[in-house]
Parts: sequence; C-alpha cells; structure tokens
Amino acid sequence: MATLEQSGSPARYAIVNGRVVLADRLVDGVSLLVEEGRIAGVGDTDAFGSEVLQIDVEGRLVAPGFVDIHTHGALGHEFNEGTPEAFSTILREQAVHGVTSVLATTSSSPLHDTTRCLELLWGWSGVPDGAQIVGAHLEGPFFNTRQGGAQDPQWLSAPDSAAVDELLQYADVIRIMSLAPELPGARALVRRLSALGIVPAAGHSEARDQDILLAVGSGLRHVIHLWSGQSTTVRNGPWRQPGLLEASLAFDSLTAEIIADGRHLPATLMRMAYKCKGADRLCIVSDATRGAGLAEGAHFRLGSLECEVRDGVAMLIDRTAFAGSTTLLDRMLSVVTRDVGVPLVEAIKMMTRTPAAIIGLDDRKGLIREGADADLVVLDSTLNVWATVVMGRWVYRAS
Repeated sequence: MATLEQSGSPARYAIVNGRVVLADRLVDGVSLLVEEGRIAGVGDTDAFGSEVLQIDVEGRLVAPGFVDIHTHGALGHEFNEGTPEAFSTILREQAVHGVTSVLATTSSSPLHDTTRCLELLWGWSGVPDGAQIVGAHLEGPFFNTRQGGAQDPQWLSAPDSAAVDELLQYADVIRIMSLAPELPGARALVRRLSALGIVPAAGHSEARDQDILLAVGSGLRHVIHLWSGQSTTVRNGPWRQPGLLEASLAFDSLTAEIIADGRHLPATLMRMAYKCKGADRLCIVSDATRGAGLAEGAHFRLGSLECEVRDGVAMLIDRTAFAGSTTLLDRMLSVVTRDVGVPLVEAIKMMTRTPAAIIGLDDRKGLIREGADADLVVLDSTLNVWATVVMGRWVYRAS
C-alpha cells in the first residue's frame, strides 16, 4: 500500500482507510476509486482490482472539497487586480485550506478593472497546485450607497444600461451577480440575468420586503452575507416594515450565505440562520479579502478605502464596518460545528453541495459519488486540512 509521498498524483488510484462524508452520512470502510480526475467508484477496495494503487489516509476524514462562491482574495492580493500573479497566489492559498472550487469574486471598482478580471478569467487555464476557478461572482457595483459597507462608494450606482451591456459580454463566465433590488432598473437586470443563466443575488441593499417579493417574481434567487449590508425592520408610525434580512430568512425560494468566521456574526445569529434556512438553502462563504493570511495589524486597501487586520477580521481603518474576513473555509468548519452546534455532515454540506447547487454545479462538484469530479479534502481529527485533491491531483498535503 502506497504512502502519499510515494504515489504523487497517479492517474488511477484508490483512497482507502478513510471515514468518508457522503451526502447524508459519515461512513467507514468505504474506498474511493479515482480515475482521470473523476470518482470512478465508491465501495469495497477489493472490487477495484488488486492492481490499483492504494493510498492510505489512515482513518482521516475524506470529504468533498470545499466550494467558496464568495471570496475576493488572500495574502495581499484580490481577483480585482486581474493578473496571473494575483489569481495564482489566491488559488494556492485556497487549496492549503481545503478549497477546491471558487468563484473569483470582484468588488465595486472602475468598470475596466472588472472587465480586465473577466478577460483573464476567459482564458484562465488554472494553476497546478491551486483551487479551480469555476466562474465569477460580481459583487457590485449596483448597490445602495447607504448599505455600502466596505464597497468603495465612488463606484456604486444604479444599473446603467451601458455598464450592464459591457459586463454581460462576459456572461458565459459570470455565475452570480449581486445587486440592490430596490434600485431603478434592478428588476429588469434580474430578469436579464435569469434569462442568461446567471444567479441574481441581493445584497448591500435598503430594500423592503415588498421590493424583494417583486424581485423574486423577476427571478431573484440568492442573498449574500446575511446581516451584512442588509436592511432590517423599520417602523413607519405604528406599522412595522420588514427589510431584506427578514425576507431572506422567511422566503423559501431564496438561498443565502453566512460568513462563519466567528467575527461577522455571533453564534446566536448563525444558529438563527441555520434554523430558518437549513443546510440545503444556507451556505458558508469566506468573503475573504486581501487580508486573509496577513498578520495582525497588517494594512491593505480595498479601492480607495484603507483597511487593517484586527482581532481576527478585516476592518475599515475607522472601525465603522468590516472589510471582509481573514478566514478561509476550513477554519469556519470548526466555528460552525463547535460554536453553532451544526452536525458535522450538515456543516460540510453547507460548504460543499449547497454552494455547488446554488451555482448549478452539484451534478459534479461538492459531493462524493461515482461520476463526480475528484475534488476532495482530507481532514485530521481536529478538522485541520491534511491534503487537498483537485480533479484527482494532490495539490496540497500538510508537512
């Protein structure tokens, strides 16, 4: 039986002696046959043939690779830069943390910066030791300035037809576009995105629940980072008017995200989101920015906004808002299971199968079954990443 060091990344092999996370349960005594980047079999090792190379993971947890559909950057870089160096640095760091698939997420910036990123993504062939980019998530610029948070306010606007047309030239690589549904022209954009197969998502918004109902009727499907950049209940005289937050939790047709770094949201709010949405409609995202992987006190910029890493999170320098997280998904798994009390299999689903389903890739990403892509993470008993496998390639292993 081969060790990982001896085997490298062969084209055909079996992962044996692991505790395997399937869709609804954790099972022992099941082996995975990997062939040409796909899972070719799930079952008894003997059924795969004696000639198959066996890689022993020594009782560790074998789960689908993590899927992050909202992540901006790491190690001082962000996707907005639109350079191979930035992409490669971010994707390698994601792989170290068990992430196998990402949406390259942009933030509000000059239009040419966003299109430069999309242009690179069009021809991106990947990095051999990093996570795979499966599309783009455009977070902005069509947001409400009153809920801007760390989005650079000088680039926020209502949907402009010329800007929309320019962005949607890249529709084939865009999987999510986030916007404020109450803005003029937003519902028309939601309809257009839906027709193109792009997920319209609500965020950084002052919408009332009636705005959300109208947007849902036009095709709105998803809501980004609950409690962050969201309107909530207000009173108009004696009348209470729910906002985006309450609509996000109440409407079954909407999927949603939480940033589970233990900083953006206390455990009680994360538990509320889990109880309202369930593991099938709530996913975990990092919303990591340049500060991920940087030391405490490090300074960086998001557009014209100065930020720093402080108390385990990124903040604007004036402390008025968070500026994304500094935590990637593997560390969030511990927070959700330990502090929120989500069962392990459900927590893993929220960062694998559920985000893959939101962007329409759950036929091959975020699950362990025959025919799926061989995207896997191997975790030790303390949920630290021991190895990451992308399309059958062992791209990271702990020393």
